[in-house]
Formats: sequence, structure tokens, C-alpha cells
Amino acid sequence: MKIAEIRELSTPELNEKVYELKQELLALRFQHATGQLENGKKITEIRKSIARIYTVIKEREMGIN
Repeated sequence: MKIAEIRELSTPELNEKVYELKQELLALRFQHATGQLENGKKITEIRKSIARIYTVIKEREMGIN
């Protein structure tokens, strides 16, 4: 996800999106462990998206933009 897309979502939507991404990450980790994952870069992309969402949530808590 792009940061602009993330900033458009409300905080409850962001929390829901984090939950969905973590579920997807768990599934990808299982695929990786069993040797079924074809694109390992997908794990990295999801981890970065989760970090971006957490950054936006923290900014909102601190009152930064």
C-alpha cells in the first residue's frame, strides 16, 4: 500500500487492515516454510505495509499532521 492510500483510511479501518495483513503474512510464512512460496518479496512488501500503517496510527496519536 502507498502512504497516500493509508492516510485516507480512518483509524478503525487501519486497525482492520493491519489484522488482514498480519493474517496474510502468516499464510505466506507457512508457504515459505513448506517451500510453496514462489515470490518471497511479497513477505517484505506486507511487512513494510504494516510498518507504514503503524507509523500513520502513531502520528495520529501524537497529533502530527
